[in-house]
Parts: sequence; C-alpha cells; structure tokens
Amino acid sequence: MDPQVEKILKLPTRQKIIILVLASALEAAALVWFLYMPKYDEHQNLKAELTKLQTEIDEKTRISANLPRLQMEYDKLDRELAQALTELPNSKEIPSLLTSITTLGKNAGLEFLVFRPKPESVKDFYAEVPVDISVSGSYYSVANFFAAVSNLPRIVNITNVAFADIKNVNNRVMTRVNCLATTFRFLDKKEIKDDKKAPQK
Repeated sequence: MDPQVEKILKLPTRQKIIILVLASALEAAALVWFLYMPKYDEHQNLKAELTKLQTEIDEKTRISANLPRLQMEYDKLDRELAQALTELPNSKEIPSLLTSITTLGKNAGLEFLVFRPKPESVKDFYAEVPVDISVSGSYYSVANFFAAVSNLPRIVNITNVAFADIKNVNNRVMTRVNCLATTFRFLDKKEIKDDKKAPQK
C-alpha cells in the first residue's frame, strides 16, 4: 500500500473527516469551474440570443400586422407628392406660367405697367421665381386678379402689395397696385449638384 495512504489511514478520525471534506470541496469546485460554469455561460448566452430573436420576431410581427396601414400611408404620401409636383413647375413651364398670370390680369380688366422677372433664389431642392408687378385698374379688377391667381394649379404667392393713386373715376375706385408675385420650381438633379459645388458665401 502507498505509504501516503497508510499515513492518512493512521490519522485520527477527525483529521480524516477534515481531509475528506477538503477533497470533496476541491472536487466539487473543480466540477463547478470546469463543467458547470461553461455550461451556465453558454446557457446565459443562448438565453440572451433567444430574447433578442424573440424581440426581432415581435417587431417583425408588429410591422407585418401594420403593413396594410403602412401601405395606405405610403400610397397617400405618393399621391400628395404627385400633387406637389403638379404645383411646382419645372424651368420649361415658367414662361407659360408667367404668361398665364398676365392673361389673368388682362382678363380681369387690368393694365400692366410693370412685369419684371427678378433673379431666382435657389433653395435646397427648389428655386423661388420672383416677379415685380405693377398694374392699374379698378379695385374690383385687382381683387378678381388676386383671386384668379390664387386659383391657379401652380403655387403663386402675392406679397408686398402696395396701393397708390387711388381715385374715383365714374363712380369706380381706380388704383395702381405694386406687388411681388413669387412662384416656385423644382431644381433638376444637375442644378442641385452644381449648387452644392458652388462655394458657400
């Protein structure tokens, strides 16, 4: 028999119990460290992965449940964009739009004294196209002209309205009106790129 084992067997019972307890504790610690802990860590990782996957599934389920509503919202935004595109002309349509404005004024009974397009003001994806206008005629004709412009399918803002030379002629209030008519147009892709390349002031 191994001398070490014989030595242990000759020890008092109390010391044998202590040695047995220590050996058992070391064995248990080794089992926990080398077998249980790796499995526990693996279990925790799998649990976290499962939670993440379940969250993704819940999110995709929620989106798929809302898909018809989202499709309706997309279609609505698409229609609104198409409508906006009809309200903002491109550069080729600007001359005909300006001609329409003068035609509306003449049809309303106004005489154009000034119709002077000003330089465009370029914004992010569109340009403002301002025109100085001065007309003369009756107050009623001016009101009809402004109403007709507001009913155009294109956006035209009338600002800086100033009345001058107001007088009564044959029981009609006659006046001269100076104003700024501003319409807008979309920039094409080349114009947007060129604008980005231009040095910032």
